[in-house]
Amino acid sequence: MCDAKNLGEKGRKRHYAYPIEQQEQLPVWSAGGNFYRTGDILDLHHYPGPAMYLYDAQRVNVLGEYGGIGMPVEGHLWQADKNWGYVQFKTSKEVTDEYVKLAEQLKAMVIRGFCAAVYTQTTDVEVEINGLMTYDRKVIKIDEKRIREKNQEVISILK
Repeated sequence: MCDAKNLGEKGRKRHYAYPIEQQEQLPVWSAGGNFYRTGDILDLHHYPGPAMYLYDAQRVNVLGEYGGIGMPVEGHLWQADKNWGYVQFKTSKEVTDEYVKLAEQLKAMVIRGFCAAVYTQTTDVEVEINGLMTYDRKVIKIDEKRIREKNQEVISILK
């Protein structure tokens, strides 16, 4: 029987056995929210708003999942009922306003060592209605221009 957890841990330890000049050609290892003291990235997940509740000065500190702003769009759902998001809204403006609010929080995190964030999620996935687009990719649920501008603000702070 394959023990995926230990296999992954052994792989991370093997990565660090290579001389530093060879490591540049190897993949980056992340613990994926498991908080092992190995790997190149500390990957935190926090919903709905962003939060970095741990910090590791030896690794890149990443918010690997945040957001979960839900909005069901009738006629574009995987199933008609029992859908969910971490928070739910009824209009595109409400969803966009919430995204912008969360992005402002990201900006404040940069000075504390935050390096990257991944919004969850780009599209609805089955019963999860927290995508920026619907399950069938036919409806964009946010104001793209406002989101793009806010994302650029966050990125510019990281430079």
